[in-house]
Formats: sequence, structure tokens, C-alpha cells
Amino acid sequence: MQITGGYLKSRKINSPTGGNVRPTLSQVRESVFSILKSLTDFEGLFFLDAFAGSGIMGFEAISRGFENSVFIEKDKKTFFALKENAEKLSLEPVFYKGDTLKILVLINQQFDVIYIDPPYREGLYEKTLNIIQQKSLLKPDGFIVLEHLKETMINFSEFNILKQKNYGEKSITILRN
Repeated sequence: MQITGGYLKSRKINSPTGGNVRPTLSQVRESVFSILKSLTDFEGLFFLDAFAGSGIMGFEAISRGFENSVFIEKDKKTFFALKENAEKLSLEPVFYKGDTLKILVLINQQFDVIYIDPPYREGLYEKTLNIIQQKSLLKPDGFIVLEHLKETMINFSEFNILKQKNYGEKSITILRN
């Protein structure tokens, strides 16, 4: 898998093997960062990859000009592959290993962009959004990006939907406070 934009463009990262990781497609990554770029300048911003997997979204963010990324990953094997990818790219992001919902409760930092792409059918979207809201993890002018199945019903009532875009069976939804 390759980074699609920024100063690390075309650099390869390894995707952990197994059924628990679904790397975001390059077309979707390009679209997400294009939409975000039309809304804000990335310089000095902080990105949270809440269910990191391979880390491709957080690495893309850094490559495209974000100050840094924070990665949360629960699976041990995937977590170590994520750290190896960061080393391979000579990056020093912040890593948390463990359950995203538990870690979010402990984090005392605000983010400009929070990317949420949990296992699709585990009911984690609304729980994650609730914690983000309760803990004020999103800066007032920040964005939440969700990757989900088109058919997934998610309650966005606490946020404004800025954009929704479909890619086959997947959707990207961009929210704001």
C-alpha cells in the first residue's frame, strides 16, 4: 500500500495480514484529504486515527502537512506493524495500544480531525461519537471523518453533516460540531 499525497507520496507501508484490518482505499483517501483541504489548511493541525489498523490515514495526514498524528490500535500484531511502518517512514507519532473507547476517555488533548473507521458491525460509531462529544476531543472548528458501510444507521444528531460520499458499498461522512 502506498501513501497517495504529500512529501511521503509513493512511499510504501505494510498492511497487517488478517481479517481485522481493512485499509482505506487510495481513491477514498484522496477524496477525504481533498475535501478536508478545501475546508482548512493542514499546517499545525493534529489528526487522530481512532481505529488505526495499518495507520495509512494518519500517515497520509502527516505527509500532507498535519503537525502530527495520534494512533489508537487494539490488536497487538497490528499495533506492532503500525509502529514498524512509522519507523520505516522516519516518523514519531503518538501511539496508544488498547481499546479505543477506553483510551479516548483518558486522552486530554483536542484534535483538528478525528478519523473513525472501526470494525463495521460492532456498534462503535455512536459510542465513539459520544465520548468525543463528552470529552470535547474535537476542537471547535475541527472535523470528524467516518468511514462506514452505506447501510449503517448512525445517529449524527449532535453534529452537522458537511458532506457524505459513497464509494461502492462504503460511505464517507464528514461532520462538524
